[in-house]
Amino acid sequence: MHMVAGYEAGAFPMDSDDPDGPVGWYTTDPRCVIRVDDARIPRTVARMLRRRGYEVRVDTVFSEVLASCGGDREGVWLTPRLIRGYEALFELGMAHSVEAWHGDRLVGGLFGVALGRFITAESMFHRAPDGGNAAIAGLIHIARANDFALIDVQMQSPHVMRFGASLMSTDAFEAALAEALSG
Repeated sequence: MHMVAGYEAGAFPMDSDDPDGPVGWYTTDPRCVIRVDDARIPRTVARMLRRRGYEVRVDTVFSEVLASCGGDREGVWLTPRLIRGYEALFELGMAHSVEAWHGDRLVGGLFGVALGRFITAESMFHRAPDGGNAAIAGLIHIARANDFALIDVQMQSPHVMRFGASLMSTDAFEAALAEALSG
């Protein structure tokens, strides 16, 4: 499945150990999303980020963010062929990185795919305390400023729930996705 078509269908990729086999496309039910109108940045996070002085940048070191997100994780997900796919989407202006910087040091980041008013948060990393929080807070600010409607975080975790994520049934997610893709 072509990557854009996969995302438009409401799926997300995860690769396998078999480099000759197909890339797997998955859905979850329920789906975890952040409706941009419902997004929040917890007060404790906002206060801590101000104190740390992180700066959020977009798309300055996309390949480094990809490499950091793929890092030392259990299982297979961000394989070389998926990295190539995301880099191709980046070249087309469809994939983006949100980066947290402390001076000239990259301390956290995430990347995702943007289509219409829909954006994903595929994977996140941090190298310093709250670096990941800075990236997700930055994504929320960017989504609001650019009139996005839906941030797909795919699976529930206590971390994303703090930022206003909620669970949607497959039917509700598909309807919200269609609306976000259409305008």
